[in-house]
Amino acid sequence: SVPAETVERERNIVVEQMKADPKMAGKTDDMIGKIAEGKLNAFFKENTLTAQPFVKDSSKSVGDYLKSSGDLQVTEFKRVALG
Repeated sequence: SVPAETVERERNIVVEQMKADPKMAGKTDDMIGKIAEGKLNAFFKENTLTAQPFVKDSSKSVGDYLKSSGDLQVTEFKRVALG
């Protein structure tokens, strides 16, 4: 899991970037907050292991698979990149 202070720091960065964007000029702070939350969720889904889709069943995340499979935990992983 991502530490709360990291999440808050990233949220503040995204919100400030959006407030500086001329396309967001007419948006309320509430709307900007919701858009920022969606961007953060997408970022964490792509960049944290337990939020990524499980390779053998993409309808589940790695975290969901670990929970549903009993007493499993990640002890090691390898990152593979193509291209």
